[in-house]
Amino acid sequence: MNKLISTAIMGAVLALGSGSVFADAKNPKIGFSIDDLRVERWTRDRDFFVEAAKKMGGTVYVQSADANEQRQISQIENLISRGVDVLVIVPFNATVLTNTIKEAKKAGIKVLSYDRLILNADIDAYISFDNEKVGEMQAEGVVKLAPKGNYYLLGGAPTDNNAKMLREGQMKILKPLVDKGDIKIVGQQWVKDWSPSEALSITENALTANNNKIDAIVASNDGTAGGAIQALAAQKLSGKVPVSGQDADLAAIKRVIAGTQAMTVYKPLKTIASEAAKLAVELARNEKPAYNSTYDNGLKKVSTVLLKPTPLDKSNVNMVVTDGFYTAAQIGK
Repeated sequence: MNKLISTAIMGAVLALGSGSVFADAKNPKIGFSIDDLRVERWTRDRDFFVEAAKKMGGTVYVQSADANEQRQISQIENLISRGVDVLVIVPFNATVLTNTIKEAKKAGIKVLSYDRLILNADIDAYISFDNEKVGEMQAEGVVKLAPKGNYYLLGGAPTDNNAKMLREGQMKILKPLVDKGDIKIVGQQWVKDWSPSEALSITENALTANNNKIDAIVASNDGTAGGAIQALAAQKLSGKVPVSGQDADLAAIKRVIAGTQAMTVYKPLKTIASEAAKLAVELARNEKPAYNSTYDNGLKKVSTVLLKPTPLDKSNVNMVVTDGFYTAAQIGK
């Protein structure tokens, strides 16, 4: 009786429809373990994911680790004991889940790594945006406005593998132009923790060292772009030196509209969340998802779905409003 009551309560609290208590390919049970639902971005992912899974007959049980690795481990263990068919995990710490995932696999549960790759663990699949492609878009966006001249490369955190992938993409575009003599890279530096204030001081030093003769800055995200643009503004160069970014942060969208940031890269959350829900349901049903890449996570080559990001500049920045990512009032239009 108690089990029936608790199951009913759980279903009511989640308001996600009535999932079967037994493994059921038609109505799979999906455990969604999220790093931190206090962060607005993840609440959006959750809502889009739940909606998409529900349309395919899935029931989703959501847990938030609130940026605590021990809490995430115990929540995943709880989802395993509930007998979910698939675990979808946004890891807080990608390196500590090896044993927990072993438990899931013993229980016959499939595991999908969402947005961030879980390392050294036997996961079934990974879904993310193509970071190398993001790097290519950043370089292309800046080259379009400054096809020749002195370039400075502002990297991401040296500890973040994504930052290295972005640089690989950037160099795919820049290296042929460097070889040709059109572009000269006058400096490059990684930015600790993606810190805007560190990006500001790096850019100040770069401008001093080059007598302000920097024609373009390839910044690896919107936070570091903001720091660089602050340094440029102090030298009255804001809007004259194109700067790239990524994430479509609200401040960056406003800078793109104002003309102080050349471009950003938009990664629509509805796309990743809906595709992840589809992938989770396919894994639960033992279907063959349409993977388009693989990533080595230290233990194995993981089957991967890489999604294509969208570059935004002044000409198409309104896409964030039509997509419902921001309102017209938020972006100041």
